[in-house]
Amino acid sequence: MNLFENKKFVVGPFMKVSDPALVEVAAFAGFDFVIIDLEHGPNTIETVQNHVRAAQAKGITPVIRVPEINENMISKALDIGADYVQVPQIETAADAERVVKAAKFFPEGSRGVCRYVRAADYASMPKENYFGNANKTTGTIIHIEGNIAFNNIDEILAVDGIDVIFIGPYDMSQSCGVPGQVNHPKVISQMKEIVEKAAPLGKVVGTFVESPESAKQWIDLGVKYISYAVDVGIYFDACKNIVDKVKE
Repeated sequence: MNLFENKKFVVGPFMKVSDPALVEVAAFAGFDFVIIDLEHGPNTIETVQNHVRAAQAKGITPVIRVPEINENMISKALDIGADYVQVPQIETAADAERVVKAAKFFPEGSRGVCRYVRAADYASMPKENYFGNANKTTGTIIHIEGNIAFNNIDEILAVDGIDVIFIGPYDMSQSCGVPGQVNHPKVISQMKEIVEKAAPLGKVVGTFVESPESAKQWIDLGVKYISYAVDVGIYFDACKNIVDKVKE
């Protein structure tokens, strides 16, 4: 499950389209992971289980972003086989602790106990193996997206059991009073401060980018989890590039 083993950084797109074929395409393109989105777009827990299957069949890591801190949704995302659960709008250490508690079995948390799920091979896996290994084979990613979270970042970084601190630049730009201006100095300054505070603690940091240049900028600053754009945006850019060149 360790997405970062022997890698300086990893990169993968958000997936909003309901067809898992695009997950396979992402794998063939060489991405390391996909973030299957349940916060924005049309997907449901029923549709995304096929995205998880597609990712695992093609050898990339399935991450599911749930809509909110919701214990039942976090449990379901892991039950259908996601390797990581990504949770938005974390504002306090208590929020981060709720995520860990929902994603981990005892003694680290209190995730709902059921072995009749895909993650346990539908009960064919010995229960001792499943419950004994699940905490080590699944991970948690939390979003830091606004001023409240930024002001509480020291306490959030101190929470055990969080694998990735994901900085959401768009929501952060709004909280800085410059909505959509993700390269505004205010936004960049806050993001850099989080990266600098996380580094000495050995915490992995991630962020969202929309160009190779931006990705390289953040990689050089120590960001290891690079969320690169969105499936529909990547498709649009490719289509527009073709049309523009043909119609020149």
